[in-house]
Amino acid sequence: MTPADSPGQGGHRSRHWWVVAAALLLVTMACLAVGLRGGRHPLARPVGPQLPPPSAVTGTAATTPPVVARSTPIALDIPAIDLTVSLSTLGLNPDGTVQVPTDFYEPGWFRLGPSPGQVGSAVILGHVDSYRGPAVFFQLPTLQAGDRVEVSLADGVIANFVVNTVVMYPKNQFPTSLVYASHGYRALQLITCGGTFDPQTGHYLSNVVVYTSLVWTTPAPSPATAAQRVGHRY
Repeated sequence: MTPADSPGQGGHRSRHWWVVAAALLLVTMACLAVGLRGGRHPLARPVGPQLPPPSAVTGTAATTPPVVARSTPIALDIPAIDLTVSLSTLGLNPDGTVQVPTDFYEPGWFRLGPSPGQVGSAVILGHVDSYRGPAVFFQLPTLQAGDRVEVSLADGVIANFVVNTVVMYPKNQFPTSLVYASHGYRALQLITCGGTFDPQTGHYLSNVVVYTSLVWTTPAPSPATAAQRVGHRY
């Protein structure tokens, strides 16, 4: 979940991973959203068993997608819930906890992990709602296996993922390493809050995690193609 370290830094990498993992575990105990004043989030439900995500999506044509260079994700597109939105970047707060998006309508990519399409678990976090109503990931729990998730990268590549499973975890049982650590394939996890809303604390009691895996990439247009597009705008 951290950028690749140079050879000979194994001990440093291990220590750094545990520091970040501990910070992430702390933040999952708090809600990503302020929350609607109600009982249970209307779309959030336990979906599927609390098992490790599958290592591959069956029935897909591309079993070994091309290597994807590290590049900042700039937009997220989920057709099944009619969502197209820009992305911010997230890091760690001074106290070591992971940052959450400041905009309820814009998710954020955790930049200390891999970028979408690289080997490992890229993570995008977003709010489920606020006191104003539904936020950007309000419909995230309705996603089903086979739904597409597309991430546009700053270098022009589009990473295309397919949903494997959707799981809701109680926050006191959040599997930090399962969500953030590498499982040997190109994964993307989408995280929001869900389950029962506790009006006493102002937090939801669970997190919804959408597990996806990369199935193909759309390469960046060549300079010549890009120039042609510009030339035909008018």
